[in-house]
Amino acid sequence: MALSGLGCINVELTSRCNKKCWICGRRKVDKDYPELALKYGDMDFALVKKIAAQLPPNIVVQFHKDGEALLYPRFGDAVKLFPNQIKNIVTNGKLIVDKADEIIDNLDTLSISVFENDEEEDEQFELIKKFLKIKGARKPYTSLRLIGDVDSTKYKPLGCLIIRRVLHAKMGSFNYKKRDPTIPEIGICWDFLHHLCVSREGKVSICVRFDPKSLGVIGDLNSETLDEIWNGPKRMEWMGCHKEGRRDKIPLCSYCQFWGVPTSSDHDNTDTKRTVL
Repeated sequence: MALSGLGCINVELTSRCNKKCWICGRRKVDKDYPELALKYGDMDFALVKKIAAQLPPNIVVQFHKDGEALLYPRFGDAVKLFPNQIKNIVTNGKLIVDKADEIIDNLDTLSISVFENDEEEDEQFELIKKFLKIKGARKPYTSLRLIGDVDSTKYKPLGCLIIRRVLHAKMGSFNYKKRDPTIPEIGICWDFLHHLCVSREGKVSICVRFDPKSLGVIGDLNSETLDEIWNGPKRMEWMGCHKEGRRDKIPLCSYCQFWGVPTSSDHDNTDTKRTVL
């Protein structure tokens, strides 16, 4: 069976972040639920190597979860451990110029998050322009992820793919603003079927949704292999729940409204919009 069906894995190189986004659930946890606060730090490089050795070719590897991947001290070296996979990060963009030499011709795709009412929007815009000038026609293929009500006018001339995303509750993927999440015809969450996430400590979760209580954890790479976790009894039990339409029986899925299909907004009909299934 191996890792049959796995299409994407998030490898959290670091849980540290260098930006205080008002939309971030981590900030709310730190302020209102200190008992759930994360222990910020970096993934041991030996664990990154261990993960790389177990992955099949041509799946997507995203080097982030709740932190800013470019803060990882050996970011470039970590990415180079995955030559046969599709390598991506979603970043706040603060370090894209400083770490351009570790990004360019190393990552395959890069997405920069731009969210509504960001006090640093102008500074971020200048960094994006500078990075794109340095990068030129080289990879990574770059997209701009506009979250909430962001005017796309000044971003369109940059020539990047513009992706729209709807805001939701800080504490998880629920209470989406303006639109209900898209549900696939199969009636089963695509993230659950094809995704895994590894925290910087090595804990493996069923998806990359914000999960401060670790309700979605199904294994630990410090003592198990990815194969054992992916095909293990807990995931198989939860798979049965999904097939029966009983998400409510799974601790994390019970209150999550996301179905693995990113939901775009109708803010600007002139934007290029793509929903990846």
